[in-house]
Amino acid sequence: MTTLTVSDRPAHELKADALVLATVSVDGSAALAAGHGLPPEAADHLGSALTALAAKGAADEVLRLAGVPGVAAAVVVLTGLGEGTAEASSFPEETLRRAAGAATRALSGVGKVAVALPAADAGSAAAVAEGAALGSYRYAGLRGETTGAAKGSRNARTARTKAEQNAGPAAVIVVSDRARDRGVKAAVKRAGVLAEATAYARDLVNTPPNRLFPQSFADSVKARASASSAKVSVRVLDEKALAKGGFGGIVGVGQGSANPPRIVELTWKPARAKASLALVGKGITFDSGGLCIKPAAGMLTMKSDMAGAAAVAATVFAVAELGVPVAVTGYLCLAENMPSGTAQRPGDVVTMRNGTTVEIIDTDAEGRMVLGDGLCLASESAPDAVVDIATLTGAQMVALGARVAAIMANDDEFRDTVRSAADAAGEAAWPMPLPADLRSQLDSSVADLAHKGERWGGMLTAGLFLKEFVGEGIPWAHIDIAGPSFNEGGAWGRTPKGGTGFGVATLLSLAEGYAAR
Repeated sequence: MTTLTVSDRPAHELKADALVLATVSVDGSAALAAGHGLPPEAADHLGSALTALAAKGAADEVLRLAGVPGVAAAVVVLTGLGEGTAEASSFPEETLRRAAGAATRALSGVGKVAVALPAADAGSAAAVAEGAALGSYRYAGLRGETTGAAKGSRNARTARTKAEQNAGPAAVIVVSDRARDRGVKAAVKRAGVLAEATAYARDLVNTPPNRLFPQSFADSVKARASASSAKVSVRVLDEKALAKGGFGGIVGVGQGSANPPRIVELTWKPARAKASLALVGKGITFDSGGLCIKPAAGMLTMKSDMAGAAAVAATVFAVAELGVPVAVTGYLCLAENMPSGTAQRPGDVVTMRNGTTVEIIDTDAEGRMVLGDGLCLASESAPDAVVDIATLTGAQMVALGARVAAIMANDDEFRDTVRSAADAAGEAAWPMPLPADLRSQLDSSVADLAHKGERWGGMLTAGLFLKEFVGEGIPWAHIDIAGPSFNEGGAWGRTPKGGTGFGVATLLSLAEGYAAR
């Protein structure tokens, strides 16, 4: 993981492989952002280069220039902040995250990068640090030596060379005039913990499904807990414990697979906790659709159907490692949805953890079944609030696209609290209703509930289904991340192609909000 430090030395004097500076778009043309502190010869050189290159200063515009006079770094990277004025000294934190991430994402095979964007306070310094660290992320993949090629073989040497060439920056120095301020140091440290947790979530999402299945996911979490600087306890319920415990939803989803289901419970319990939160994550390690099988093209990204569980696991570790005084328990509901002679059928009726019977309508709507059991289990400890996060419905993407999550809740005030946490974290989310008139779509003639409603409003009826499994009086929110959890398009800002780690920053921000009450 990229290491983060902060320095108040002049940016042009820092010995780094690259120096990142900001540009702004002024009347459609790029100009250096204020506060760079460069010697005149360097500023003039860069200004001339921006004109010659017809640079715009737009978001995600990144330019590389070598041999800039008066600058110790071998390369200067100019990253766009978007529209502004050349005199502006402060920018929105999300603008800084995106610009810093775009810059480091464009830098591969370099060791140390100094990032000198406008960072006059703790919040902006943290945004720069977070963006730079997340932009430095690369998924190592499975190549050469990692897949068993003999050491010293051509395949192994090629894989090693590619890995070195593609690696993101190993170290980032955030340049700030307030580097010695305790608040700035603490903010940059927090950014490092958040970035590491998000990278862990991204790695889980990007792992091929033959390598990540319920038990190996549980093993990864246990290994991460053992390596953590904080005390996070882990309990794993295997298929026998799930059957004995009455978790009919997750057992039914997983019964068609050779890889049986698991519920993994992670707990951070500080001595004087100010509140308690339960986080429930959907963890379908591969979703074929079951007997209601998906078309081939629809399966290609289904290794990412466990992104909610990845976000929950990463969040618990981040909260614990930052010492946030809030008790947090994560419930990872892990299953593989496969067709076979033992697979669940449309028309089956299963009994959930809380005794509710559910008629199966479509085996490709399995996520709500594993989450229902998880919400029952989470409610049993009577937390102050419960949040579930899931790649739940294609309807979420129809409504909000690929970059904006949906938030539903049984309590409007709590929904707004979660939305505020997302805003503070720089993750796009939008509140959605749970209309009471849609509840009748879940009526069944043979069971307490039908597990799926009509096509129209499918995101909302999924939320209404989940609401049935939340304990009475417990504030609950459901975050549907079907779109933003996995980036199928081109990388942008601090967001890579593939797993994004969406939700970790929001859930951490939510926990910190409870700590501040």
